[in-house]
Amino acid sequence: MSKFSSKITLLFNVVALVCVFVPVFSVEEVKVKSLWDTCLVKITPKCTFNIIAVIFGNGTLSDLCCNDLVKERKVCHDTLIKYIVDRPSLIAHETEYLKTRDDVWNHCISISKTL
Repeated sequence: MSKFSSKITLLFNVVALVCVFVPVFSVEEVKVKSLWDTCLVKITPKCTFNIIAVIFGNGTLSDLCCNDLVKERKVCHDTLIKYIVDRPSLIAHETEYLKTRDDVWNHCISISKTL
């Protein structure tokens, strides 16, 4: 009887932990989705792909795309790139990608000041 009782207690604890943590994760996903939808209306799909190609590959970024990125605002840029970087397949290079993200932002700020 004691084994059965301890298994029930363990099961209850696991269910309780799942109930506590799952809503937290889903709220975060909803927040990111909302931010994604709000931020990306200020930037063209072509520029979005160019920015991602620069950060995660060896793409190039036009002055026009830099202007769109600055209009998007830094909080959008930072959050969205961080959201992508947090994927398990990319997290090993997170520091490198976040530095490139910041370099792209600084470059675009300097370009937008001259336009």
